[in-house]
Amino acid sequence: MVTLNRIYTRTGDAGSTRLASGAPVSKADPRVEAYGAVDETNACLGLVRLHTAQDAVLDPMLGRIQHDLFDLGADLATPGRSADALRIIDGQVERLEREIDQLNAELDPLSSFVLPGGSPTAAALHLARTVCRRAEREAVRLAALDGEAVSAPALKYLNRLSDLLFVAARWANDKGRSDVLWAPGATR
Repeated sequence: MVTLNRIYTRTGDAGSTRLASGAPVSKADPRVEAYGAVDETNACLGLVRLHTAQDAVLDPMLGRIQHDLFDLGADLATPGRSADALRIIDGQVERLEREIDQLNAELDPLSSFVLPGGSPTAAALHLARTVCRRAEREAVRLAALDGEAVSAPALKYLNRLSDLLFVAARWANDKGRSDVLWAPGATR
């Protein structure tokens, strides 16, 4: 259980923080960058949910994903192979795949790339998707460093989540009928 009695501690004033293991690191550490981008993704989903409060399909899905993203942040904040660490599991990735398939089943195939926009919900989902892609890049960058590890399910989760957010944006655009399609060279 997490207990937060004091919000400011002054320990980060000089640019350092602590990982879940207690190890001190710079706030610019690649691991902090990775879980920070996951936190940004979660914040974007909080904004999306302002638009989905009455949506019986998307809102519960996004609410669950927000909890998953806290799990993912804890996973990334815990280096090493600690047996008691909270880790993303394959089942969470598989759930995203089922939800992608569920939403995508109601969409027509695409004939062009989709521009971010359309409805307010779709635009917010596209923003969340791009932030999620950055979180994925940060996690991949971290995993590529010598001596660092990121679990395969964590990387898969971020990849699938950005896919889900794309499909959800199309779904929120009147099931794709209000998508804004790219017209190559149209503005020349």
